Amino acid sequence: MYALLMALLVFALKWMQWKYLITDHSLDIYIGLIAVFFTLLGIWVASQLTKPKVETVVVEKQVYITPPEEFVLNEAELQKLNLTSREYEVLQQLSKGLSNAEIAEQLFLSLSTVKTHVSNLLFKMDVKNRTQAIEKAKRLKLTP
Repeated sequence: MYALLMALLVFALKWMQWKYLITDHSLDIYIGLIAVFFTLLGIWVASQLTKPKVETVVVEKQVYITPPEEFVLNEAELQKLNLTSREYEVLQQLSKGLSNAEIAEQLFLSLSTVKTHVSNLLFKMDVKNRTQAIEKAKRLKLTP
């Protein structure tokens, strides 16, 4: 019983010593804790800033490409659109991605004539621009 009482007394004295130590040096302890906190915060921010933003992952897989089917002109759609032979030639050149100047050079036409044919194509195909005309021509199977 005496040993237990002595142990409790030693514990109480140590606790009081610790309590007075903390109260006497509380400002120093708080400053130290704040310094440790901001040091850890700085390390974390630095690691976030220096880590790469985008990771590139290369995935290899087999892609099976079916051979393109042989192009067959859709005569019915060509008749519905009522395109002239020159307009159809201009449409074919458009689908190759040529500019007006390049089409004029290929078909031996003036630039203004090509512009007229392109304008007529857009009107007859009921589209707003060259890209839509090419897309519609491919969808209707007028160009390969």
